[in-house]
Amino acid sequence: MTSETTGQAANPETGGATPQSGTRKGPLTGVRAIEVGQLLAGPFVGSRLADFGAEVIKVEPPVKGDPMRQWGHHRYNGHGLWWPTLARNKKSVTADLRNPRGRELVRRLAADADALIENFKPGTLEKWELGPEALHAVNPRLVIVRVSGFGQTGPSAGRPGFASVGEAMGGIRYINGFPDQPPPRFGISLGDTLTAMFAFEGLMMALYWRDAGGGGKGQVVDAAIVESCFSMLESTLPEYDKCGVVRQPSGTGLPNVAPSNIYQTSDGAWMVIAANIDPMFRRLCKAMGQPELADDPRFVSHIARGENMATLDGMIGEWTRTMTKDELTVVLEEHGVVCGPIYSIADIAADPHFQARDMIVRRQDERFGDIAVPGVAPKLSETPGDVAWLGAEQPGKDNDEIYGEVLGIGADELADLRDQGII
Repeated sequence: MTSETTGQAANPETGGATPQSGTRKGPLTGVRAIEVGQLLAGPFVGSRLADFGAEVIKVEPPVKGDPMRQWGHHRYNGHGLWWPTLARNKKSVTADLRNPRGRELVRRLAADADALIENFKPGTLEKWELGPEALHAVNPRLVIVRVSGFGQTGPSAGRPGFASVGEAMGGIRYINGFPDQPPPRFGISLGDTLTAMFAFEGLMMALYWRDAGGGGKGQVVDAAIVESCFSMLESTLPEYDKCGVVRQPSGTGLPNVAPSNIYQTSDGAWMVIAANIDPMFRRLCKAMGQPELADDPRFVSHIARGENMATLDGMIGEWTRTMTKDELTVVLEEHGVVCGPIYSIADIAADPHFQARDMIVRRQDERFGDIAVPGVAPKLSETPGDVAWLGAEQPGKDNDEIYGEVLGIGADELADLRDQGII
């Protein structure tokens, strides 16, 4: 592991982030990662590291930086609002990876790092002489995280792949939506962030093995979007293999699982009620004032309820429409029934539970003023993560610190690298 991170810490009095010298605390303090990916999947891996104390050095193209700086439909004071959630807690340096001198800077950074994260098309790092063989020659301990659409091997490895295609070919798009309708996409880049979580998991395992029993040896973590999506398909493969069943989209519920659906209230809200196990269903029946339904042959067991789910959903929906969302919530919670309204982001921002759990974090930033950003999950009792700052305002903000202090490059050479457009 590298030396402890020096960066910025949150001001406890204002709740903002102010530049300070000092050490960020977290379970990954001492880990240094070089992030050379862009857009979403690779950088989200870096975000997970940075939130928990790792020193993440993000390498951006000179001048324009990562395209994510400009992504998103909505802007504030001319700044994109996606960037502060993705670049927070990271340091920014610039390097033109199409230039040999720029690649040499990354090679030197990797020589003293624990991990390097990339999500370019497979073969790109090798073309730049920054592939695993070259990087492990200068740092055998390095864990190289590679995120791509289809993985680094196999007949489709060379295909470009975005989250939308990975979700489609990984099977989760097929079972999403309603029968006899075009399969809709998710309203977020689920395939990217899901794959980043698998990649982060692989990185943590690789670091543990390296330091605990692997003799200090690094390795490659190969995370593919299509495989990450496929891994979420639960029992669909054995169902197909042994029974020939191809699971279909099922709309708002799950086939043969009842009651577990959404039900509308008198004020137009939608409430999820999940009471598909026998004791929970019995409590729901009592809440409805119809305890006898629990012993009705149509609903007496999980299988029976699945066979009669349309009838049961109709009965529950008729009951929920007699109450407002708040009234229904009170009744269901009094009876211990699992339930919850379908939230918009406005609902989340106003919910006191999210606030009490520090999932709505407010920070002061020179670009945005007082701004809310998502908090850090999961919660660790001894070494919690934090949001210290919201990413560098300009690409290469930390060039002098990283290249000058970490790599020992002198002022004259730094000036030359700038003049040549390499950083």
